[in-house]
Amino acid sequence: MHGLRNHFAIVDARQESFAPSQAAIAKICDGSVGVGADELIVIEHSAGPANVFMRIYNVDGKEVEACGNATRCVAWLLMEEADSDAEDIETLAGILSCKRAGEKRVAVDMGNAELRWQKIPIAKALDTLNLGTIHGKLSNPVAVNIGNPHVVYFVDDLDAVDIEHDAQLVQADPLFPNGVNVGVAQIMDENTMRLIVYERGAGMTMACGSGACAAAVAARLRRLISRERVDILLPGGELSILLDDAQSITMLGPAEYCFNGYLPLEI
Repeated sequence: MHGLRNHFAIVDARQESFAPSQAAIAKICDGSVGVGADELIVIEHSAGPANVFMRIYNVDGKEVEACGNATRCVAWLLMEEADSDAEDIETLAGILSCKRAGEKRVAVDMGNAELRWQKIPIAKALDTLNLGTIHGKLSNPVAVNIGNPHVVYFVDDLDAVDIEHDAQLVQADPLFPNGVNVGVAQIMDENTMRLIVYERGAGMTMACGSGACAAAVAARLRRLISRERVDILLPGGELSILLDDAQSITMLGPAEYCFNGYLPLEI
């Protein structure tokens, strides 16, 4: 499946367990030798109140806490399977409530943004609304955790920044002990922005759901936008983020089905 061209290989492990090695995950995600995906998603039974537990692996084989685009895709699969309009999905970041929002469109309650420096996490006490760091043309980001760590930079001209180069400088900074997703945003008007995200463990992406949420929260806190709904224009398409006064976040976007099949046991 894919969400705004952010592609996922999704494995149903509810009947038969599936715990691939890092090497196997990398092979599955490598389109030259495997299925090809930006992340491997494994659906398991949940021990809690949610319907399933969703594991998320980057192409480097490391497990991560959250992925908004993948959540929409898994939610759509579950709703189609159960002929339902709502599903709860457990992740390492907590339980996410999802609702059908149209034809192959899903709304996900992403919870609240976390702004405390210890919870991002960053390595020392800093103002997370103004970190003050400089990496290439990227300076003074907002740090926010949306189930996973993000920094968001605002620039006047997105096309004038070598994002791939500068984002790697950010990710190499020891200020971010768990790594960090790097978002670079350009405000277009009071409720629209362009965004490109360089993900930890994945690199440049066509879209990043949690990154879009992080950018919307950061723009609201910096008073760069004024509307409750923010339309985020990503290379792969558009997401809408709804914010309330308590910084509760709802992400609305598409989920697209590509194909299904079987992975060989000898991965």
